[in-house]
Amino acid sequence: MSESRAPRILVLNGPNLNLLGTREPDIYGHETLSDVQELCARTAAAAGYETEFLQSNHEGVLIDAIHAARGNVAGIVFNPGAFTHTSVALADAIAGVELPVVEVHISNVHKREAFRHHSYISPVAAAIIVGAGVNGYALGVQQLIQLDTRG
Repeated sequence: MSESRAPRILVLNGPNLNLLGTREPDIYGHETLSDVQELCARTAAAAGYETEFLQSNHEGVLIDAIHAARGNVAGIVFNPGAFTHTSVALADAIAGVELPVVEVHISNVHKREAFRHHSYISPVAAAIIVGAGVNGYALGVQQLIQLDTRG
């Protein structure tokens, strides 16, 4: 008899998000990345889902995680950090795996420096959540659950 596994959501975080809670708390708040991980796990569990969580300061590691997610998760909640504004490679990886991705930014990037207004990820994202603080991650998890047609 095969054991049924709960559907999973991958939560990815890009560069410098490992400093969450101590880096510019006036912009990003006082919650840590561990707090975000716990919030995502709780939000997903309430709907019968599990989460995988990864943070990396290296673009290739994030690309590899996106590739590995294909066929293994319901979708990806992704805060690409500064790679948002620079990485065609991440956008191509997302387009290539054909998974729903919710792009999340803790701060309202449109109220910040002009270079933060452009995202290479947004055109390949199923949804974009900006300026909701770390609660944006929970909203992203909830949106992916709504988009999941497998259940």
